[in-house]
Amino acid sequence: MIPILFKLGPFKVGSYGLMLVLAFLSCLWFLTREFKRNGYESDWAFSVVTWAAIGGIVGARVYFIIEHLHEFFLDPLGMIFTGSGLTFYGGLFGGFLGVVWQIHKIPRPNLKIADMIAPLLLLGYGIGRIGCFLSGDGDYGPPSDLPWAMAFPNGLVPTNVPVHPTPVYESLMAVTLFAILWNLRKKNHPPGLMLSGMAVFYGVERFIAEFWRLTPKILWGWMSMAQIISVILVITGILWAWYLLKRKSPKEVNP
Repeated sequence: MIPILFKLGPFKVGSYGLMLVLAFLSCLWFLTREFKRNGYESDWAFSVVTWAAIGGIVGARVYFIIEHLHEFFLDPLGMIFTGSGLTFYGGLFGGFLGVVWQIHKIPRPNLKIADMIAPLLLLGYGIGRIGCFLSGDGDYGPPSDLPWAMAFPNGLVPTNVPVHPTPVYESLMAVTLFAILWNLRKKNHPPGLMLSGMAVFYGVERFIAEFWRLTPKILWGWMSMAQIISVILVITGILWAWYLLKRKSPKEVNP
């Protein structure tokens, strides 16, 4: 693949970094429109997306370091500043904290704002996975003889054997689920339901994708840690949706 797109003097512009920027700008565009449509200051969208990006990147790096503590102690600076090694569940938690922090600074914080943001997590994730694909960062799956199997001889984690292009699978699923959730946003629903939908959709997507990834299986010989977290995420999303729908008079409450 193409880990480095071009160089500007000593600076390298990587495909993964470029896709992160594209994910940021795409989410910002959609959220700005949503804020305007719902009567909120569009300038707040930039702050929310910025803090989501900062929290997401920091959280993803911290989670990755925790998973690779032995390597971190061998080369701390290398682990912190490497261009690869971002774990989405860490990014999800970090981004969530960043968004919550920023939402509470908005004069009218409520679950409706969280609902506007929730589908965009799927969009950003789908675009980011294209960056994983282009950089060949090792998120691909096991060897395959399918017509669309690919080798990554020039990737950050190279392989000359054709494998499942798992990032492409994830990107297609994430963008499709984003489109479904986005089209449902104007339906009449209690505040917070879009948030639960995102949790369920992402949990299902990641659970399925893990069957085509080389992550260690730690439960029953076939479940990875990501799948365990996915199950928890799906159950939490369903319970949250059930609670919201069972309430007789749904009202906007602080998240």
